[in-house]
Amino acid sequence: MKLKLTALGAAVVLAAAGSANAAVSVIGGGLAQACSQAAIRGESAAEYEVLCTTALETEFLNVRDRAGTYVNRGVFKLRRAQYAEAVRDFDMAIRLKPDVGEAYVNRGAAYIGQKRYADSLTEINKGLELGVEEPAKAYYNRALAYEGLEDAKSAYFDYQKALELKPEWSAPREQLVRFTVSRPPGG
Repeated sequence: MKLKLTALGAAVVLAAAGSANAAVSVIGGGLAQACSQAAIRGESAAEYEVLCTTALETEFLNVRDRAGTYVNRGVFKLRRAQYAEAVRDFDMAIRLKPDVGEAYVNRGAAYIGQKRYADSLTEINKGLELGVEEPAKAYYNRALAYEGLEDAKSAYFDYQKALELKPEWSAPREQLVRFTVSRPPGG
């Protein structure tokens, strides 16, 4: 049995949906931890980015926390659609600590914002392979990338996976209502 999946209005909704951003927990106090907590809370104001920058410039951070602070600063830029600047922060995090999956997932989200959907898939898949604290967000972002590539079937399954991993999250559920599942003629 073959099934045909179509997404209604994918191009318009894709632009409005926004990506899901994964922050990195930084512990130990100070500005880096405040930056982390703001990113986890979903803040987007530039003042929180300043916390991260000041932490990077003035605090002694181990490699993991420094990389995490770059990820978190990139998340604030990503939330304000400063995609190129966000990518630079994710690049720096990856140079410092190449095994931080959130850096790849967020770089993939920035690529979605730049309409670089194929590049986004590569990044998100790498992040998932390394492991992330919030895989539902990675699957959601990968679904957005698939929609950008007009692969409705893969997008549908990734929205389903995001919802399965985080059933209380409304974003994937809202995307799934746009899909129609049907059998093709003769299928």
